[in-house]
Amino acid sequence: MKRLLSTLLIVTLLTACSKSKPPQSKGRPPAPVSTAVVTTKTVPVVVEAIGNVEAISQVAVKTMVNGEVKRVHFSEGKDVAKGDVLFTLDARPIEAVIKKGEADLARIRAQLATARANAERYGKLVKDGIVTAEQYDAYRTQADSLEADLVAQQANIDASKVQLSYCTIRSPISGRTGNLLINAGNVVKANDTLPLVTINQIRPIYVAFAIPEKELARIRQYLGRGKMMVEARLPGDNSPPEKGIVTFFDNAVDAATATIKLKATFANAKPRLWPGQFVTVRLNLSSLADAVVVPNQAVQTGQQGQYVFVVTGDTAELRPVKVGAAYDGLTVIEQGVKPGDTVVIDGHMRVIPGGKVAVKQDGGKGEQGKTNGAKPATPAPAAAGSPKP
Repeated sequence: MKRLLSTLLIVTLLTACSKSKPPQSKGRPPAPVSTAVVTTKTVPVVVEAIGNVEAISQVAVKTMVNGEVKRVHFSEGKDVAKGDVLFTLDARPIEAVIKKGEADLARIRAQLATARANAERYGKLVKDGIVTAEQYDAYRTQADSLEADLVAQQANIDASKVQLSYCTIRSPISGRTGNLLINAGNVVKANDTLPLVTINQIRPIYVAFAIPEKELARIRQYLGRGKMMVEARLPGDNSPPEKGIVTFFDNAVDAATATIKLKATFANAKPRLWPGQFVTVRLNLSSLADAVVVPNQAVQTGQQGQYVFVVTGDTAELRPVKVGAAYDGLTVIEQGVKPGDTVVIDGHMRVIPGGKVAVKQDGGKGEQGKTNGAKPATPAPAAAGSPKP
């Protein structure tokens, strides 16, 4: 009897609890999303890297002679052409040495003329037996010695003239001057540690960069076909990138980083590239015609790999995809979607596989989405009041 009463009491309590519960919701509300249409486009195959700008030539200008800097002929930070005068040193000490050498040369010349005349006269006398052969040999030796002195003195004068030419320091290359380290009035020493100024050649200019070892075979393949074009984009600069060509390919892979070094040459006519600057380098290898593309933000990564949400009607389907190259805000989808499919590009966090979605009306970014200029394979009709694609 007690067991029966207990059972009735439990049933009564459960019935009362069920009546007190609020009514259940009819279902999960649709997730608000933005979408884009899967399209086809010709996509370039590129390799990107971070490059460092290098001057093709860099010269630390030093003096070859000791002396006082009399005049500086350029303004620091300005362009100079090859052969332009940069510095003038005090040339008076060397000019004095040259004058003395020329006077000594004239004296030796006069002595040589006398010695030659004596040697010639004694040459005739020795044939007649008037003088001995030893006397003739002495005059001939004296003439030969003075002739050698004449050559040596001329060499000394030529060397002094070379030293004199060093008093006018000219630019060995065309480029841009750096900070001026020696001003007029200072005394400089030959081959001193501190340069007078440093000149960088910036037109044309190098950009050095490294690519992964795994790209080596493909890069060599394209290099074998001819010139490989390169783009260099400056950070924070929205202007069109600088264009150049690959001119150096290193002969060994760096074992420490598993990369290989390349250099590209840029005309740098404006100039926009500066030595020491870091730029984004893009190698254009080839292009994929009619590639299936989606905006980058459509591709998500989960535990099972990469996927997209494909909208069919008002339902979202999770579809695994095989991703290819990415370029200019678009990602190539090699497998998983087809042109004309609609994919979610915003609002993924609230989407569940098989769940309902509501496409946000966000000023033309709904079913059409932003596709960076790619044309859909099957154009959808334009919404009322919106511009035609």
